[in-house]
Amino acid sequence: MSPFAIQLINGCLISDIEQEDQNSFQALQQLGAIEEVDGLWKLKSIYRVGRLYIGKDGKGYVEAEFKEQRDLLIEPDDLRGAKHGDVVVAKRVIARRGRASGKVQLVIEKAHLFTIAYTHRDESNNFLILDIRTGLPTHAVMKGMDLKAFKLGTVLKVDIDTDKVLEVMGTLDDPMVDEKISLALYEREDEFPPACVTDALEVEVEVTKAEHSDRVDLTHLDFCTIDPVTAKDFDDAIYFDMEEYTLYVAIADVSHYVPFFTHIDKEAKKRGFTTYLPHKSFPMLPRELSENICSLKPKVDRLAFVSKIALDRTTLKPIKEEFFEAIIHSKHRFNYDNIDAILENGTEGVTDTVAQILTWLLPLQKITVKLRNERLKHGFDFRSEETKLTIDASHLLVSTEIETGTPSHSLIEECMLLANQAAAKRFTGEGDSIFRIHEPPQLAKMEALLTELAAIGLYVEEYEDAPSLIRAIQKEAAKMNLSSEVDAMVIKALRRASYSAQNVGHFGLGFSHYSHFTSPIRRYADLILHRLIKTQLRDEPEEASYLLRNIEPLCARVSELERDATKAEWDFRDRKFARWAATHLGETFEAEIVEVEESAKAVLLGEIKGVTVHLKGDNVMLFDRVRVRINEVNIPQAIIMVEFVEKLSKDAMELA
Repeated sequence: MSPFAIQLINGCLISDIEQEDQNSFQALQQLGAIEEVDGLWKLKSIYRVGRLYIGKDGKGYVEAEFKEQRDLLIEPDDLRGAKHGDVVVAKRVIARRGRASGKVQLVIEKAHLFTIAYTHRDESNNFLILDIRTGLPTHAVMKGMDLKAFKLGTVLKVDIDTDKVLEVMGTLDDPMVDEKISLALYEREDEFPPACVTDALEVEVEVTKAEHSDRVDLTHLDFCTIDPVTAKDFDDAIYFDMEEYTLYVAIADVSHYVPFFTHIDKEAKKRGFTTYLPHKSFPMLPRELSENICSLKPKVDRLAFVSKIALDRTTLKPIKEEFFEAIIHSKHRFNYDNIDAILENGTEGVTDTVAQILTWLLPLQKITVKLRNERLKHGFDFRSEETKLTIDASHLLVSTEIETGTPSHSLIEECMLLANQAAAKRFTGEGDSIFRIHEPPQLAKMEALLTELAAIGLYVEEYEDAPSLIRAIQKEAAKMNLSSEVDAMVIKALRRASYSAQNVGHFGLGFSHYSHFTSPIRRYADLILHRLIKTQLRDEPEEASYLLRNIEPLCARVSELERDATKAEWDFRDRKFARWAATHLGETFEAEIVEVEESAKAVLLGEIKGVTVHLKGDNVMLFDRVRVRINEVNIPQAIIMVEFVEKLSKDAMELA
């Protein structure tokens, strides 16, 4: 559901409507489709707003938003140019053949504003413009230019309504075009508008204590940061007071530097998240902020929003949780490798500031191990693996590495989880905050999973509920040495975590209250939560009222933006894998079957990790080890096709 659609259903003030939705609002007024009720503008009952789905027969359906409703049928003649995936307002008409029908009145949000296409010639030498998403023919025109004059494989950005070429992005034989394609497909931005950069350059470049005398001065405490080696923006710093048994989680105070309605705030809201590609990040905030004054760099004063959590020495349960604005001075920047090395090899040779920090950091690490063990009694430990790509200056894939959690990752994770829970617990969960929720799985999905697992001989006979079922599955998978593979299937069967104004808890973590507080540099949801907590601390009901009046559409917006950011990252990864595969046509590889539903998919086993391929060929079963040959690569759509060569016996696998 689009944010504007939610506003139309719930009612909104004109001042709440985003700039990009103003024209649609005015058009709906002229149509007489909305009315003012108790000061709020909302859709009249005879109208329906929702996403449009168009079937192969050309008929459309506007999705139902409530259990009592059915999808609204739209006959082909009543679509009025609306396309699959658009969010539309439709007017209900007299039921046709006993089913609720409607006519599209207005498209309020297009599924796509433009098409990414490329020039191509088919086997009969016919010149075509193909949609890069679908591989199907589309149209494009360029004033004063015959597109046939371009090199085959030229990538074009095309206006979806007018078919006009908006940009010539490059050619498919240039690996550097992949970045542009992935960002464009999911509408991720690189450069910031000039107004944002101008505003960012006007922000202070250093913190002067005298100018922030109303803040709690924590610069004497030995805060430190622990991040990846390549990190440039540091959201969080930690300190643990051994005497008071109190954890301080200091978070970059982005809300101080990014007020409401500024150019930077509007752009951050539009982006929602930082997008991370292997060679570069595309930040939510201008780098002048995210990598400088908003980054908790070592050995400089920084403004922070602090979560202070006192723990019971015996149970490790929080007994007091506070939030306040502060100034900190991080004493040292660690990376995950540093901490893992110290935990494995000891502290010999460590001196000065680092030695002082370790007097509390090492005991804290042992505490977080206990916290994690306690958490997993209610939540889950999924052995998900992430593939890290390394690309060279030419944007070609050089190597891959499987990243798994380490003790240093777990140390920081448990601290952040405590802060995120503490932030969520400040609110009732009845539309008064932004929560990170993960709903329990659907029974049908879990039953389908059990059927799949039964095919490989993994059975679960007794379980009481979804949590006990998942634990039983994991236990059996461990016996079969298939923990990571089965965990991936379990994750696929679960609902997706999202943002919501209604707190329903977090199933995967086993938490009754959870939100995102710890990363305001890279997630807009965290920035909103900071603002909400500050309205409590400062007793600012008007500001809280504005935030909460629009909290549902905001949750919908950031949930969708999160999915887009992730899809852009996956799309770029798959494009690099496809280019690598194109240099290995005809070669054979060992692979493991990971999906056998509609068409088989496998993951190649070898030096390059994480390459998913589509399998043509014989009967295979889930998790079979096979040998396959790469026989076709579709660079535009990033699809790798392989053919089955042979099934590998256990003896062959052991020898390998």
